[in-house]
Amino acid sequence: MSRDDRADIFGKAKINRDRLRNGLDRNGSPKAIGSRTQGSYAMKTMIQHDRNDYDVDDGVYFKRDKLKDDKGQDKAAEDARKMVSDALQDKRFADQPEPRNNCVRVYYKSEGYHVDVPVYRENRETDPFTGVEKKSFEIAAGDTWRVSDPLANTQWFKEANASKSPDASTDGNDGQFVRVVRLAKAFARSRYGWTDKIASGFTISKLCCDNFARDDGRDDRSFRQTLRGISLQLALGIAVRHPVLNENLAEPDDAKTAFLKEKIDENLKHLEVLDKLDCTHDEAMKAWDALFFTDWFSKQPDPSKKSKIEKASGPAVIKQGESRYATERRHA
Repeated sequence: MSRDDRADIFGKAKINRDRLRNGLDRNGSPKAIGSRTQGSYAMKTMIQHDRNDYDVDDGVYFKRDKLKDDKGQDKAAEDARKMVSDALQDKRFADQPEPRNNCVRVYYKSEGYHVDVPVYRENRETDPFTGVEKKSFEIAAGDTWRVSDPLANTQWFKEANASKSPDASTDGNDGQFVRVVRLAKAFARSRYGWTDKIASGFTISKLCCDNFARDDGRDDRSFRQTLRGISLQLALGIAVRHPVLNENLAEPDDAKTAFLKEKIDENLKHLEVLDKLDCTHDEAMKAWDALFFTDWFSKQPDPSKKSKIEKASGPAVIKQGESRYATERRHA
């Protein structure tokens, strides 16, 4: 995703923060202690595609002792999400924000994305032995409050990139590891019929971290070898551990992670032609098209035949081929 698109999405998130702050005040609700972008936006692994189905997670945080009901008891998770949803209502929206299972969703359908606002409460406890105060966070998920620390997730990802990427920047946001995660997520979202069947983006990020294959200057080889590693790991067991919390991202019987392995194994076969000593540029491009279910690669000129001007031009956005999509629709 380009910097301009990222800036536009973040601008919407900031406007929502102001709307939320004013709405909470208008409704006499507790004040939030802050908001923070998280997930793929914060990790810079958002991918661009022709369906324009983007989202940005912008979590809102409250102190637990402020989230109380009329009886002085902890506010229920559903009530906390409804409180935030009520504060975000705005007559200028064509579709009003609504509480969902794990967040409040704000729609920008005409622009192709939405802002998700997860609701968190901050717990503070003092260690009786050291006197040190500790913070922990819980998300209003479903009908309960569940332990969650998205800021720690982002920090884990940035540290992984910094330690694994041969070309990581000092801020930990750019590097081969980040690019390979983007490619893996692009593969997982490359077919319309996979959306609700395949592993989450964060699970894919963790699997990429577990199996990242550094290859200086060659993202194609790094990506292919990382997919091979993911397949081998999942052959030994489908469960995937959370990188920060003491829990699983995917359980041993998780169907979506099993589906990811199945599709990796099916589509890695397309790349076997790359191992031929006499593999041509056209063969290679068709192989990558088949993996990503696109026609973008085949439209790229052979770099050995490009002029100096062409070599200086920037990369294009990878989009699914319309003919392939039409074929898929006919056989869905």
